[in-house]
Amino acid sequence: MNAPAVFTTEEIRVLEERGAKAIAGAAPLMERAGAATARAAAALVPDTGAPILVVAGPGNNGGDAWVAAARLRESFHRVVVHDAAGAAPRAPEARAAVARFLELGGRTVPEWPADLRPGLVIDGLFGIGLARDVEGPHAALVGRINACGAPVLSIDIPSGIASDTGRVRGVAVRATLTITFIARKCGLYTADALDHTGAIEVDELGLPAAFFEGSRGTLLTPEAVRDWLAPRARHSHKGTYGTLAIVGGARGMTGAALLAGRAASLCGAGKTFVHCLADDAPAVDTGFPELMLRPLEESPGADVWVAGPGAGFDAGKKSLSPFARKILPELLARPGPLVLDADALNAIAASAPLKQALAESRPGTTVLTPHPAEAARLLGRSTQAVQDDRLAAARDLARWFRAEVVLKGAGSICASPDGTWSINTTGNPGLASGGTGDVLAGIVGALLAQGLAPRAALRLGVCLHGAAADSCVARGVGPIGLTASEVAWEARAVLNRWVATSAAGNRTR
Repeated sequence: MNAPAVFTTEEIRVLEERGAKAIAGAAPLMERAGAATARAAAALVPDTGAPILVVAGPGNNGGDAWVAAARLRESFHRVVVHDAAGAAPRAPEARAAVARFLELGGRTVPEWPADLRPGLVIDGLFGIGLARDVEGPHAALVGRINACGAPVLSIDIPSGIASDTGRVRGVAVRATLTITFIARKCGLYTADALDHTGAIEVDELGLPAAFFEGSRGTLLTPEAVRDWLAPRARHSHKGTYGTLAIVGGARGMTGAALLAGRAASLCGAGKTFVHCLADDAPAVDTGFPELMLRPLEESPGADVWVAGPGAGFDAGKKSLSPFARKILPELLARPGPLVLDADALNAIAASAPLKQALAESRPGTTVLTPHPAEAARLLGRSTQAVQDDRLAAARDLARWFRAEVVLKGAGSICASPDGTWSINTTGNPGLASGGTGDVLAGIVGALLAQGLAPRAALRLGVCLHGAAADSCVARGVGPIGLTASEVAWEARAVLNRWVATSAAGNRTR
């Protein structure tokens, strides 16, 4: 299965213009969007006697709402329109819908109707054109929608959510279902939007599939990525699946490096070496003796390196640690794939020479796995600025450092130097606990060691990491109290299910 395409607002506007020209002489896009909204509403409230409150705002979103109201009234639903625009719609099809709605005996009100207990609210207040925070009476209206106790159907995007960033602009509607038109908007799948969209239904409004080809953005779903790792040949050995080396684990943080190593072994690396930096590092991981623990100076070399989990970094110190001063430059000079995580990223952010080496002279492929604060340090921005536009931050990192990047968080964003990007759809709040990032670094390293291309290894690893957390929660483990170790063990089970499913599907084709 191809990964579903996802678009920025600018790209959606282009699709809208092309779509309007392609269907000239047929039902306009607004008519199609309103009809699709009416169908979705009727499915949510099949009882035609249950009152439906339609909130119609200014702009095309409000026009879609008026068309939906007229269609629902035509099918004998009891509909009340709260006209929040205060002016006649601009679009001719919306004006025609208003006239049709009134002809059919529809009721319009200028304020929230105190005498109505709606069975459904249709949110047509603001769409993807929202350019400022929702304030004043409109903010109060959003509050009424959220507090009314009825299911909420949002048109195109929940009002108050920024369509490119997923951030709340002041306040935002919390939808039960969002029906989005033409194509998926990136802001529906990351940041605050994940707590506001409810289920998402996509209606292409009858536009041909060719319209959506060549998208630079995709969604990472288990169905899209699960066949990226081929089943193992029976005639293979540990050398077939690569050697991975992990560098990290300073004093008091050896667990981070061990977590990464365990995750790498569980997800298929042929051999895993862990080089802990602490003087008191253990000689063996008694809970996972398959790992080979050695001082870095005794490293036999590896196909893939992971650097940073628990490596230690003190932003208050004026001088760099030995890890940053000596080990990182050597790793950056190696030609093979290198995953940089956690304190490796912090050290690079604090050192102009390391930044330059990574951006300009690194001979091998690099994978960066920052959380928002680490990304902010690398970019020289505030963490809030990164979170305010997660897609832009991820794409900047990928371009600046010529690296495959994942900006971790709700709706993790993967970006590549060529400008392509993906938003992950798996994962849950159980991943908001210490050590889960170390597990992700180990998973990505293991997939690289098994020969996946860096772009595929990162995206598959991110989707697998989230899916493992989802699998844990599905069987009653978490999200509260879910541990990184549990995610690592579950990742093995999920990965094997995916590979088995892919193999079975190939046999039946």
